[in-house]
This record gives sequence, structure tokens and C-alpha cells, in this order.
Amino acid sequence: MSERANASVIPFKVEEETEEGIIAQDPTETHNSPQNAPMNPGERLHMAEAVRMAEAIVFASAEPVSEKQLAARLPDGINIAAAMADLQQIYARRGVNLVRVGDAWAFRTAGDLAFLMSRDTVQQRKLSRAALEVLAIIAYHQPVTRAEIEDIRGVETSKGTLDTLLETEWVRMRGRRRTPGRPVTYGTTDSFLDHFALEEIRDLPGMDELKGAGLLSGRMPSNFAIPLPPADPDALTEDEDALTDIDLEELGLLTPRVTED
Repeated sequence: MSERANASVIPFKVEEETEEGIIAQDPTETHNSPQNAPMNPGERLHMAEAVRMAEAIVFASAEPVSEKQLAARLPDGINIAAAMADLQQIYARRGVNLVRVGDAWAFRTAGDLAFLMSRDTVQQRKLSRAALEVLAIIAYHQPVTRAEIEDIRGVETSKGTLDTLLETEWVRMRGRRRTPGRPVTYGTTDSFLDHFALEEIRDLPGMDELKGAGLLSGRMPSNFAIPLPPADPDALTEDEDALTDIDLEELGLLTPRVTED
């Protein structure tokens, strides 16, 4: 778990206020709506146990846990989305919330209590203005090559700037463009989404939000537009090739194999 989630976890019932007082709500009652067939006692018990298991798995993990990983560890036939929705509801009003990070789940300190963790936060090195510009370009324009980044910025981008972003694990090498020289393409990571509290890359602020925050001039050209990031940032585009072991060796990301004569 992240240091932001340093709080005790108290499973398992959620309390709901009504005009008549406070009542305890069973986490499986969310499935008894008209849109879903009511569960029999055995099914309710099975689902409640699966939710407890999912809670333990996510709580014990230092990294966000994907739904694929949960499906591999929970009993067969469990509706993962429904189980995580139950668990998310249970933690909705607690000091620790269950949040979605891409296609994964993690416990995080409730946003309104983040100030309590400020003394324990590790001070990270601030990114330079150039690194922030490059990070923004990669986030909105991915997949993007170094030459394309330089074309957008209008200045040369040093290798050190890209290396810094790779070290933060907010940016990754994702493939090679099918153009002469086969330049490397860059994209963001789940760590980027987690750090900036985004469920998916398309949750990045749009033009109106950026203008409202004073990050864009009100005198932008009429044809200025912010690109829409891809729905699936992990999927390769038609003009991209996946990185092979040979590519990784050339880029210094994989130790070359030693062959015997």
C-alpha cells in the first residue's frame, strides 16, 4: 500500500443514516435492486466472503491490484465488478477509500484527510519546467516519439529530461514507430494515473478546465485544440511495433544474452 493509505482498516458493515436513525447495511444488499435478481442466502454468503477476500488482497498489496489478478485469486464465478463495487461502497465514507487506478484497485487515504499524512510524505524531487512540458505532451499525445515532442515544443529535448521521467516511472517506452529509423514511442504508466488520482488517461483536464485553472491563455488561436488521449493507452497503434528483446537490449533495458562458442 502507498504511504498515503496509512490508516486502520475496519471491516465490514457500512452505516447508513436515515430519518429514523442509523442502520447497518449488508454489502450484498446492493444486488437486490430491481435490475438484479435477489440473491439467496447461500449466494449472499458467497459474495460477502469474496468481498472480504478482495479486501485482504488489495490491502496487502503494495501496488494497485488489477481485476485480472483478483479474478485469478477469488473463487470461480464471482462477479469481480460487483464485488469491488460493494467494497468501494463500504469504504466510501471512511478515512481510507477504495479507488480505481486504470483497470486496477487500491486503498488510498480519503482526499479530505490528506493533510494528516503531510508530515509522513516523502519529499520528491521537483521536475524542471522542461520535464513538465514533456510529460504533458506525452500524456496528451501518446504514443509520441522524441522528434514529435521536439516538434511540438519547438526546442530540442535532452535525453536527460526523458531519463528523469522514466526514472519517476510515470513514463515508459511503449514501442517503435514504423518509420525510417524506427524511433521509440513513449506513453504514460499506471503510476502516472495513481499519482495524479486519475481513473483513466481520458480523465486528464480538457481545454475548459485548463483555462479555468489559468493554465491556458484566453487568447489562444481559434484553431487550437487539445488532443484526446487514446481510450486504451496500452494498445499499440497501426504504425507501432511492440518492443522486442533485441530492442530492449539496444535501449539498455535488458542484459544482453551471453552465448557460448
